[in-house]
Amino acid sequence: MKILYIHQYFKTPAEPGGTRSYWIAKELISRGHEVIMISSSQKIEKRQEIKIIDGIRVIYLKVPYDNSMGIFKRLWAFLRFMFRSTYVALKQKNIDLIIASSTPLTVGFPALVLYFLKNIPYLFEVRDLWPEVPIQMGALKNPFFRKCAIMFEHLIYEKAKHIVTLSPGMQNGVLKTGTPSEKVSMIPNMAKIDKFYPHEIKKEVFEKYKLRKNSFKIIHFGAIGLANGLEYIIEVADLLKEKNIDDIDFIILGDGAIKHKLEQETKKRKLNNVHFLGKFPMEETSKIVNVCDVSLVSFANWPILATNSPNKFFDSLSAGKPIIVNSNGWTKDIVENYDCGYYVDVTKPEELAKLLIRIRTQRDELLKRGKNARRLAETKYDKSILCKEFADIIEKNFVSKNKESFQRTF
Repeated sequence: MKILYIHQYFKTPAEPGGTRSYWIAKELISRGHEVIMISSSQKIEKRQEIKIIDGIRVIYLKVPYDNSMGIFKRLWAFLRFMFRSTYVALKQKNIDLIIASSTPLTVGFPALVLYFLKNIPYLFEVRDLWPEVPIQMGALKNPFFRKCAIMFEHLIYEKAKHIVTLSPGMQNGVLKTGTPSEKVSMIPNMAKIDKFYPHEIKKEVFEKYKLRKNSFKIIHFGAIGLANGLEYIIEVADLLKEKNIDDIDFIILGDGAIKHKLEQETKKRKLNNVHFLGKFPMEETSKIVNVCDVSLVSFANWPILATNSPNKFFDSLSAGKPIIVNSNGWTKDIVENYDCGYYVDVTKPEELAKLLIRIRTQRDELLKRGKNARRLAETKYDKSILCKEFADIIEKNFVSKNKESFQRTF
């Protein structure tokens, strides 16, 4: 099949960011399918550039977007990509299937246009429950626009041939709209056991990033936005300072809308144990994660965020790191059921402070939970497993239908 894959934030392993679409596209290509990716980039010089990346034909549209943008600039970026990707999609010939991967929800627009105008079926991938996320976070306040967004969401689900969600909570959210259960699957974000893995700690990493070798290190890597609630880390670091605990360091990788604010607050409180290192490609991120003792997956206290399927959670499993989660959702169930981490209440920073003080000397306990995390990544969540599941869904719901149609025609 010739597959048109629309994902505004497509990233390769050589770039910072989530690489799920890359691995799925690679799996589809390995099965003989052709994949054309439409994405955005602010690095290209022209309005549009085409690159062949590991067999994927990527059409980059020059649409600037960054996690540090405010709400209105983000909205403008979403709309620009929506219209420009629709125009480019309409020009593609002999497309058999469209995969539209949110967020934002607006990526469903070109899929709908091609469905109505060319009768091309599409699979819609739900990476976040939009518009419920911006509604709960206060970014979508106008009642009229809320209603329009919800109607748009329902239309996308209704016309999709199949829907893939990234967590049980997202799956339930889709089903609550009245979508038939047989057209909804759940494939979470993916561990990458060949990219994040326990290995010998190299002193060069400590020297390069000016990290203390003997401190207990807790890492948070990924986006630094309102949804991540990283003010929480500042509060915990301040509590440890008050208790004269000086052997615990917080390592923060990534970028986003509130990074500068957090850096300023860190300086204001004179917290020497909080380190913002920047954002890095996967290989470098893996090296930094490897020298840390535990990983923190943090989200702000909005109920909808408990449905998230964060990349950093699954990369931390791969890295063999015990994971601390502060969201009372399905990731809490995973760390508790598989004994690979800890849960703390995001509204009570003192819980995390007490936990870190306790576990920083429990090396055997940390080793055990880290091994459990790695085992879970290897046996349940690795990309080699989940990409095959995704491709199987494609071939079950689309390829066989195309073959039947062809046979009936002749």
